[in-house]
Amino acid sequence: MTVLNSSAPGVHVRASMGKTRKRKTPLTASVNTSTSSSKPESSRKVIRQYHVLLKQQAQLEALPKRDAKTTQTLEDIKRQLDELGGLEFYQRMSAIGQGHDRGGGSEKVAISFLKEAYRDNSEGPSKPLLNLLEVGALKPDNYDSCRSWMKTTPLDLHSRHPSILEQDFLLMDEAENQEKWDVVSLSLVLNFVSDAKDRGRMLRLAWNFLVPGGHLFLVLPLPCVVNSRYLTCERLTALMEAVGFFQIKERWKPGGKMIYSFYQKRMTPGFSEPFTKKTVLLQGDRNNFCILL
Repeated sequence: MTVLNSSAPGVHVRASMGKTRKRKTPLTASVNTSTSSSKPESSRKVIRQYHVLLKQQAQLEALPKRDAKTTQTLEDIKRQLDELGGLEFYQRMSAIGQGHDRGGGSEKVAISFLKEAYRDNSEGPSKPLLNLLEVGALKPDNYDSCRSWMKTTPLDLHSRHPSILEQDFLLMDEAENQEKWDVVSLSLVLNFVSDAKDRGRMLRLAWNFLVPGGHLFLVLPLPCVVNSRYLTCERLTALMEAVGFFQIKERWKPGGKMIYSFYQKRMTPGFSEPFTKKTVLLQGDRNNFCILL
């Protein structure tokens, strides 16, 4: 796969001593990150480039042997990630995209699903609090409106706030978290994981961490499901059932950006098929997003 050309974005031309020369400028210099005033297309551009570069990096790092060309390509990718601003800048762009002037974050959908699933708990604080693990939290207060009936533990790989636990979900202690959580939220997290097998492992960990009858809130960019060579809505449902999840709700619209899915832990995991990298859609210009179990 061809590595993105980092010299194209943000190229400036200026005169000096009668000559013209080009100077590379990181994308971070052209986007205002202090407020939510940066344009949506700027945020999306950074996020898309960041994901593509991470995928390329993971593919090259997985090679059993590296030649000089591979090593140089990895160095180029690291440089381009640095020019994009690194993980912190990616998170900033994602947080901007969750701002109220952009329609808010996915927690609005999650809260509506949870209120319907836990009507008794949503009626008052006298009921036992739900224990929610919010993976990939960019803000600490997404569920503040639910404090009377839900306790939230937000975590992320790179915490942007003292109240957000800095933790890799894939490295969480399995014994300590076994059947500990009533709800696990994976909102725009699975697509951030570069390895398809780790995506499957993340779903299995979520199943293990949930109490019997607990719920998983899963959010993916819609193209990951409806425009992938390896995934469809039906195949995703079958895959989740293989992990041990029964789908309760699904919300998306043609031409939309996200697909919101709500599952319940109802069954013992059982793999009716291996869910390998099987091409299910051939026609059209499709992406390579997949989940392997």
